[in-house]
Amino acid sequence: MELSPPPLFTFGVITDVQYADIDDGFNFSRTRRRYYRSSLQLLRNALSGWSLSAVKPDFVLQLGDLIDGFNKPRGASQAALDAVLREFASFPAKVHHVWGNHEFYNFSRSELMKSPLDSSSYAERSPTGSPVREDIYAYQFSPFPGFRFVLLDSYDVSLLGRQGSSLHYNTAMDLIKLHNKNQDLNCPPELKHLSRFTMFNGGFSQDQLDWLESVLSVADEKKERVIIVSHLPIHPDSTDAVCLAWNYDDLLAVLRSHSSVVCYMAGHAHDGGYCLDKDTGVHHLTVDGVIETPPDSDAYAVVSVYTDRMVLTGSGRIADQVFLFS
Repeated sequence: MELSPPPLFTFGVITDVQYADIDDGFNFSRTRRRYYRSSLQLLRNALSGWSLSAVKPDFVLQLGDLIDGFNKPRGASQAALDAVLREFASFPAKVHHVWGNHEFYNFSRSELMKSPLDSSSYAERSPTGSPVREDIYAYQFSPFPGFRFVLLDSYDVSLLGRQGSSLHYNTAMDLIKLHNKNQDLNCPPELKHLSRFTMFNGGFSQDQLDWLESVLSVADEKKERVIIVSHLPIHPDSTDAVCLAWNYDDLLAVLRSHSSVVCYMAGHAHDGGYCLDKDTGVHHLTVDGVIETPPDSDAYAVVSVYTDRMVLTGSGRIADQVFLFS
């Protein structure tokens, strides 16, 4: 019997742990239970599963919302962050941290950039020689020849983490108020196609989109395969409309103008989701969140990458999936 070739490399994926040392609660609409305290054990399960797997991950993508916003009013933000980081400390592989809305509920952007959640030290210098704007948390790295990962900042344009007097904050406020007339900006507009314009979402500035264009142009020339990761989904068929990035269509247009992109991964929508962009062959994966996973289950995955495909092996509520490269 012919043995299948080993993967070129593997990586782990987990999202929306949202740990807090509090009793279980519910989501905003009180329709789904959230398991705040037991999420820490599910993170341990993931780290143990990756460590014991036959082919250990070369790195892990943590797609945001590592601790919950309920830590902030309790004065427990740092204690909660220390608790989850202690779990990661014994894990031998690099962890690439994405920032979600709950990171910004607990910390300012400047605080995050000085914290262990800033994993940009793993970045490679931009092949174009033009780095991304200093206050944007976005970077790229290549774990294996012919493959490139790009981490994007989906709260670059946002009311979260920005100083209330800043130009960035005022730009975001003007944009959200153009579409959301509610007094509480965490309450989505009634029209479904505008429901993403809430305070818990954000978007990508033109500076970040231009930087991504330059990275992808070089990847096109080198015939690399690019996987993009961020907290917010950008394809309407991969998530609920309320979870999309504000200007998802701008980012989709960038992806569709480059041949190198093969996959976009996000968190934020705790029920997960998937679609294939048939025009480009780009896979859009929204990963199921830990926070709404019962304590007797799991929510993490290992992705094995081959020359022609990625094979996702899920644990618990995350289903196995194969992503063929077009």
